[in-house]
Amino acid sequence: MTRHLIDDVAVGWDELGTDLLDDAPPALVNALTGGEHWPSRTLDHLLTPDGSPPVRMSVTDTTAGQQDMQWGYVLHKEGVEVISLLHEDIGPLVSWSTDPRTAFNNHPAAWSSLGSPPSIRTPRGNQPHSAPAVTPAKAGTPRTAACR
Repeated sequence: MTRHLIDDVAVGWDELGTDLLDDAPPALVNALTGGEHWPSRTLDHLLTPDGSPPVRMSVTDTTAGQQDMQWGYVLHKEGVEVISLLHEDIGPLVSWSTDPRTAFNNHPAAWSSLGSPPSIRTPRGNQPHSAPAVTPAKAGTPRTAACR
């Protein structure tokens, strides 16, 4: 995941596609995408004011506000830390084993570093028997701003 999302992209992502699900069970892919498939698209249509090639942005605590960013994501071995940059400096950790069909509250203030991710479980009838179990996520460990 780290290689696909971070290492193998020159500048950034315009859209993440179903190629992230290539190794997932077909029933899960169908439940998430309705059977549709589309590739991820990189930001390769960017123009800079001076005509130079675009470069990847470095995001730090100092530059996050200037870049009009509302969310930050930090990949950890245990899961992804979701940070509401408008309200917090760190965020709760969503375990990699969390069922991807779980609905989450998308209000930034709900993503406090003091609690678990604000998830809303999907109805049991919508999950096939092979669905991974939803595990409660733990708050992430504190990190330095350079990790953002």
